Amino acid sequence: MAEQRGDGREAGGAGGRARDAGEEVRGRRVRDEEAHAWAELVETARRTVFDGLVVGTSGNVSVRVGGTVLVTPSGVPYDRLTPDDVTGVDLDGRRVLGSLVPTSELPMHLAVYRTTGARAVVHTHAVHATAVSTLVDELPLIHYMAAALGGPVRVARYATYGTDELAENMLRALDGRTGCLLQNHGTVTHGTTLAQAYDRTAQLEWMCRVWLAASSVPGRSPNLLSPGQVAEVGERLRGYGQRRG
Repeated sequence: MAEQRGDGREAGGAGGRARDAGEEVRGRRVRDEEAHAWAELVETARRTVFDGLVVGTSGNVSVRVGGTVLVTPSGVPYDRLTPDDVTGVDLDGRRVLGSLVPTSELPMHLAVYRTTGARAVVHTHAVHATAVSTLVDELPLIHYMAAALGGPVRVARYATYGTDELAENMLRALDGRTGCLLQNHGTVTHGTTLAQAYDRTAQLEWMCRVWLAASSVPGRSPNLLSPGQVAEVGERLRGYGQRRG
């Protein structure tokens, strides 16, 4: 959702000097691990703007540290977020860190953490992915990197932002997947790290752009891969990359 209903700050809210790791904010003290995770979260949120995946304060990012979910606050431009603005909730959505109101899409983030082993979630309003979400029920298999998301990418049925209904629709689309499209809305991806969740978002947006470009050629239909071909790539990707000794 486009978080553009004010900056989410309460009276006496954050701003001014940065707190040292471990200094007390609302709820309890910020642990070193949480402070480091918050810095990475802010960097990732800013990257979504820089890479054109969101406009303004739309979209949101979260990361799980133990039983605490750090999440972007509602309506605060990402370039204004500081260590003072750390915003954290427990898995029931109760605020345990900070004085800012969490993103309105909190139900969606918490639903992912409650039902998967995810440690990070990225939600964007990426242009090409959002366009595709209005056209199909599943992203056609235009490229083998669909395997990196677990297979054919489904489109979650539309529901109003910030609702439990949207979270439930998203979970159905994510079953067996690490990413999905939200109809007339955007994208959701998750991973074991923020970097992985972000990379999956970028891959999803790129695949949507490729499909839109290929399917727009008059008189031609793009060649698509079979589910079997994508599954074969999925097996190969399990051993992809450098192995540590």
